Amino acid sequence: MIDRHRSRGVQSTVAIFLVVLIFTALISQWLDISIVTKSLQTTNLLQDSPPHVYSDEFDCSSLNCSRISHVMTKKIINNPPPNACPEYFRWIHEDLRPWKNNGITREMVEKAKDFAHIRIVVVNGRVYTERYKKAFQTRDSITIWGFLQLLRFYPGKLPDLDFVLECGDKPVIKKRDHLRPGASVPPLFHYCGDDFSYDIVLPDWSFWGWPEVNIKPWDELKEDIREGNKRMKWKNREPYAYWKGNSKLGTARRDLIKCNASDGKDWKARLFGMDWHEEKKHGFKSSDLASQCTYRYKIYVEGVSWSVSQKYILACDSMTLIVKPRFHDFFTRSLSPTVHYWPIDEKNKCESIKFAVEWGNKYTDKAQKIGKAGSTFVQESLAMEYVYDYTFHLLNEYAKLMRYKPTVPRGAIETCSETLVCSVRGQKKRFFKHSMVKNPSNDLPCELPHFYEQGKLRDFLEMKENLTTQVLSWERSER
Repeated sequence: MIDRHRSRGVQSTVAIFLVVLIFTALISQWLDISIVTKSLQTTNLLQDSPPHVYSDEFDCSSLNCSRISHVMTKKIINNPPPNACPEYFRWIHEDLRPWKNNGITREMVEKAKDFAHIRIVVVNGRVYTERYKKAFQTRDSITIWGFLQLLRFYPGKLPDLDFVLECGDKPVIKKRDHLRPGASVPPLFHYCGDDFSYDIVLPDWSFWGWPEVNIKPWDELKEDIREGNKRMKWKNREPYAYWKGNSKLGTARRDLIKCNASDGKDWKARLFGMDWHEEKKHGFKSSDLASQCTYRYKIYVEGVSWSVSQKYILACDSMTLIVKPRFHDFFTRSLSPTVHYWPIDEKNKCESIKFAVEWGNKYTDKAQKIGKAGSTFVQESLAMEYVYDYTFHLLNEYAKLMRYKPTVPRGAIETCSETLVCSVRGQKKRFFKHSMVKNPSNDLPCELPHFYEQGKLRDFLEMKENLTTQVLSWERSER
């Protein structure tokens, strides 16, 4: 009896020991998982809380910007160093160079507003806007919208700002009007620039959609085009140069349309004029950009000035034929001839296009490589994250030049994403909601590259000119 009781006691002790051992192991494993999980969360999320999620559902009947909570700066911790920005970010320094020495004063901005459509002011993280004249269609509203999305993408990271923007087609601050040494140049933001102006170039409205002509926001449309590219291999595409657009805008387009095949002469171009009013009547059925990547070559030609179409054309995988442009937007200055596109002689468009097509059809691998390089450039280096990063760095560098503290102008109204959404209907509202930033970025903006050393910038521009000259010499040798 005594031995049996002793045996039971030993068994009980062993059982209890095993239970304790298993429980201890489970606790240890749970703690390890908890620590690892917490570490991963700390690495990827914003300090003290997960990323703030912006709602796109709100009651428009009682909406007021002042009632919307202010999103404060949240420090991003334990993230890897930011990636280097694309090369075209270097042009930020060049565009701001006129104000590098003496800075930007309130008087300069007041002078610039004489040319502007809108003024945007940021004071303590809140946005105020003032409109001076009516812009074409809704360019001004969509531009303001894009800026508001930047503030949602990088909440609290931009300093106080005061800047004005022109929403027309052509640059307006002419260099010839400011030749006197020490002349005060009005700082004016604009969608494009040229070699004869001081306009500060920033991304245009179309990145957030162009509702009047049914062009989707860029982040959605570039994916549609990417999928469209997969439907037809490059070598199976029509072996001609394609262009479709408003042929009545600008001398270059009116001249281009003459290159259509006629009178027994085939310039290897297939050109289609388009009336946007007629397109709208028929539901934009023939203007779907994602369905226009069926030719080996696509032509870009300016209208009144630069055209927002360039990114859509480059995205097609087709070798882009660019009729020598006068104007540039914020990214195109870093494109290189025979690398990202093929240059077309503006004085001999038809002959130049014919030569380009015949060259590409003879050297298909090289032509396809050029097309792919241009497409990769806009699909990757022009992703919306970089559009926001470019605007962020441009405005941040601009703010460093300001020699005064911004205040809310008399007559300006507080503006926020929610009130802009509530002010529109139909396609405009759908595009706003689609392009609305839903979450702040978990990453820092890319790292802004240093300014061009003047010698290197000169070498880069000479290299582009030499490549273009080489192509033109090939053309002349074939005539």
